[in-house]
Amino acid sequence: MRYKRGLARRIVFAFVAITLVVSGAFALSLVYVVGWVEAHLVSEESVTELNEILSQDLSTWHQLGMDAKTHFYTSDPQGPAIPANLADSHDGFTELVDGAQAFYVFQQTQDGQRYLLVKEQHDFERREQALYDGVLGGFIFSVLAASVLGWLLARQVIAPVARLARQVSHGDQLLPLAPALAPDYANDEVGQLAAAFDTTLEHLRHALDRERFFTSDVSHELRTPLMVIASSCELLLEDDDLSASQHKQLERIQKAGSEIHELVETFLLLARGDSQSGDTAARVSLATAAEAAIQRFSALAQAKGLRLISEIEASDTGGYNASFLGVVMANLLRNAMHYTDAGEVRLILVEGGFRVEDTGIGVSPAQQSDIFDPFYRADPSRGDGLGLGLSIVRRVCEHQGWAIHLRPLIPSGSCFVIDLRA
Repeated sequence: MRYKRGLARRIVFAFVAITLVVSGAFALSLVYVVGWVEAHLVSEESVTELNEILSQDLSTWHQLGMDAKTHFYTSDPQGPAIPANLADSHDGFTELVDGAQAFYVFQQTQDGQRYLLVKEQHDFERREQALYDGVLGGFIFSVLAASVLGWLLARQVIAPVARLARQVSHGDQLLPLAPALAPDYANDEVGQLAAAFDTTLEHLRHALDRERFFTSDVSHELRTPLMVIASSCELLLEDDDLSASQHKQLERIQKAGSEIHELVETFLLLARGDSQSGDTAARVSLATAAEAAIQRFSALAQAKGLRLISEIEASDTGGYNASFLGVVMANLLRNAMHYTDAGEVRLILVEGGFRVEDTGIGVSPAQQSDIFDPFYRADPSRGDGLGLGLSIVRRVCEHQGWAIHLRPLIPSGSCFVIDLRA
């Protein structure tokens, strides 16, 4: 993503950045102006004073009435000699700082002779340094003030956005009678965002309703033809004149019809929602559900030459939705036997859940993120199947608040863990 920092942090950063630029430019400009004014005024004063000195007899320089902080030097033998530390000075104004002492030096050359006027500026430099310290302090204070102001303003700006985010993320917004969001906000950018959310949520509600009605209607309408198929198969299987091949084909039809009926019932329960399929549904223990599942798939395991084992690792006294628990166990066992050619499939009961382990081909790391997607098949070459089993398991677990995890087994195989307490 392009923006990885929070909006509040970006607002504070913008405030601080603007303050750094504006205050920094002001402080540097002030320092430059002070330095320029200082050099200009001192130069003019020094030129006037030096010209006054040069207009008189240099032999009487000590009688010129200069104050104690002003010194005159010249290369002319008639005047005071230039000190060694000023021997390399050049014409014009120069500021000389020597430790705690500061001097303004103005040099002028006439007729090959150098004339220097030196003014002690220790007190002025201290005042100037105090001015610079004040400018620096003001700069630091403005940056800190900008940070605090930016933080306070960011909280004010972010508050409606954060509130809107909480409202949108609330699960009740998908309910048909959920109130609109936009009326609670001003007609600004946040209000426009709330209106956009209202439109999107309305479309989403309609889509969910269409899916729910479609699932419910299809599941309901399929019940009658499935019952006809099941009863017809039962009647035909009682006919003693059927050949072994015909009997086997009828059993396949009966088995497929039973599986479709189970899917229809599961989809119908999921379409009803928690309010109609929660507390009023029949409850069953883990042990009872496991016993029914083992009995159901024992013949299939025997036909494939697999060992179907049920183990109780830890006892569990909870009661669970009988339909959903049966669907989850059945689909996991069917999936395990589908991808296992030799060895065993184990249904292991633990406290608050169970595991289904197999010695099959396993699931590669690249497939683990897709294994629960609808119509996904790990190995399409393995016979029949639509790839809906694990997808249904995940939907049921999400519906009931259960957790499902997949982990590989060594040397081969898979382990699906269902936590009914999540």
